[in-house]
Amino acid sequence: MPTKTDYLHTPVEHIDVMKFNPVPLVEAMGRTAFTARDLARAAGITHRMVEDKDCGVILCLAGSLVSAGLKKVFVDAIRCNMVDAIVSTGANIVDQDFFEALGFRHWVGEEKLRSGMFDAELRDLHIDRIYDTLIDEDELRICDDTTRVIADELEPRPHSSREYIRAMGAYLEKNGCKTPDSIVYEAYKADVPIFCPAFSDCSAGFGLVAHQHAKGDGPKLSLDSAKDFYELTQLKIANPTTGLFMVGGGVPKNFAQDIVVAADVMGQEVPMHKYAVQVTVADVRDGALSGSTLKEASSWGKVDLAFEQMVYSEATLAVPLIFGYAYHKGSWKARTGRKWNRLLEPAAVS
Repeated sequence: MPTKTDYLHTPVEHIDVMKFNPVPLVEAMGRTAFTARDLARAAGITHRMVEDKDCGVILCLAGSLVSAGLKKVFVDAIRCNMVDAIVSTGANIVDQDFFEALGFRHWVGEEKLRSGMFDAELRDLHIDRIYDTLIDEDELRICDDTTRVIADELEPRPHSSREYIRAMGAYLEKNGCKTPDSIVYEAYKADVPIFCPAFSDCSAGFGLVAHQHAKGDGPKLSLDSAKDFYELTQLKIANPTTGLFMVGGGVPKNFAQDIVVAADVMGQEVPMHKYAVQVTVADVRDGALSGSTLKEASSWGKVDLAFEQMVYSEATLAVPLIFGYAYHKGSWKARTGRKWNRLLEPAAVS
């Protein structure tokens, strides 16, 4: 019978866009056709977004991106002030990024595992499979329990996911971040707010269930998704010029787009998102939100059409090229961090 170490032996290594300059390649792609040209235009819009000193950049993350090796791309974007807020699925932030910040790793799965024929064996060994990467279920349970510990220490009231994730960053500050690169910890230090509108759909959900069960009828922490929406809308009102970089679709995509409409509901007139790039493999023909085009979003009054681009590509292929292009063009050097957490928590600023 195989053991865990027979499967968990080669760690996933995160791509470092600082080590290669894709600018010549991307510009060459811009003189070709099909998805290559789309990608090059998306890279140009991303560069323009970062170059625009009035623009607040909102990064939207859906899918298994950290486990797939893209964590450092997003961490470096935070460090270089290329990102002002993040809207994500909970899995990327908790099960994957915070999980690694606790000292755990994702592992490269052997080619044969894609067949699914070994999943029962993996289950017996407490190994979870994410397509062609692996994660230790026993370590993931430690991550679940840590989110419960954090909940137990917070004030028993409704919190936005941003408030809770900021507490996760504070936990890493206090107890030590076990990896040199963490989205949660880097965002905490840079005062970049992270929102997970469907936060219970991840390891934090298990931790919060355990927290609420233990508290019974007593005071307990809860999550307020309407507060998430309200807080992100406040940022749009305070910083009317905004750009979206969306990896995948789903809840993060729609949540970030909808703040234009939410501001109108609040009686505040704000412009549509000036810039918008989406990298996705979803197709509009399946009727799903994830594949709905940015042009369609314009009909809802959410996205301007001057600088929008869909890139139909799997994220691990396209994202390093696009962000690498924007990084090596260097316009981020003139940007300063907006520190939007401070705008939402002015009392916390000394």
